Amino acid sequence: MRLKKILLTVGVIAVIVSCATNPFTGKKTMAFVSNDQLFPAAFAQYSQVLNENKVITGTSDADMITRVGQRIAVAAERWLNANGYQGYLDDYKWEYKLIESEQVNAWCMPGGKIAFYTGILPIAQNETGVASIMGHEVAHALANHGQQRMSSGILQQAGGVAVAVATGNESPEKQQMWMQAYGLGSSIGGVLPFSRGHETEADKIGLYLMAMAGYNPDEAAELWKRMKANSGGQAPPEFLSTHPSNDTRIQNLQALAPDAKAEAKKFGITSFRPLN
Repeated sequence: MRLKKILLTVGVIAVIVSCATNPFTGKKTMAFVSNDQLFPAAFAQYSQVLNENKVITGTSDADMITRVGQRIAVAAERWLNANGYQGYLDDYKWEYKLIESEQVNAWCMPGGKIAFYTGILPIAQNETGVASIMGHEVAHALANHGQQRMSSGILQQAGGVAVAVATGNESPEKQQMWMQAYGLGSSIGGVLPFSRGHETEADKIGLYLMAMAGYNPDEAAELWKRMKANSGGQAPPEFLSTHPSNDTRIQNLQALAPDAKAEAKKFGITSFRPLN
């Protein structure tokens, strides 16, 4: 009961200090760290990553990454402007780089700094597959998921301090028990579903963005079928993971594809680029 009260108190504090709005959902989100602080740090980290790795330029694959990224960025700006968020991207400094690595990975930092690893290209298979990945990663940045994760980390640390203070008169053994219970409870009941929620949200936003950029959203589910095959079925149970299961993602993307097409149609997109 005591742990429940502590978690509730920390949650109430989070609601009180939340001051950012997700433009895609309209929901209030935690923002303990401002973009004025976050973006410069992300840009510096991005430069460090580029300096420490081999960046591929002047190839058809590198050109494709830039081309798809620019189209996704344009789609994002069109959507934001049409929905009352003019100027939302003013501080974004879009950059798209292909990095030589066997990692099956891609990411977009807060502020629009994007990296694709060559290891993910065989799974993407084509430009539409790249657009599926690009839309998802850009969606994380647009929805301020990095900001929210940092805020969540701060909140979790504050909760740990609260538990330590609340159990200060207990024996060391009981204090350790409470801290372990808090760590497990805040992870399974808070951090992990919070992260899964971000992934699901980015899947939806990314699907809309790729459709608005002229790429067939039906292909996003096909991409994740290939991701599933590449993983060999090795994944923790969904409730212990930071990501939804592959099957959950595939089902969600298939269900959302018609909505993405309908949204794209509002912006004059009635047909999609062929696979290549």
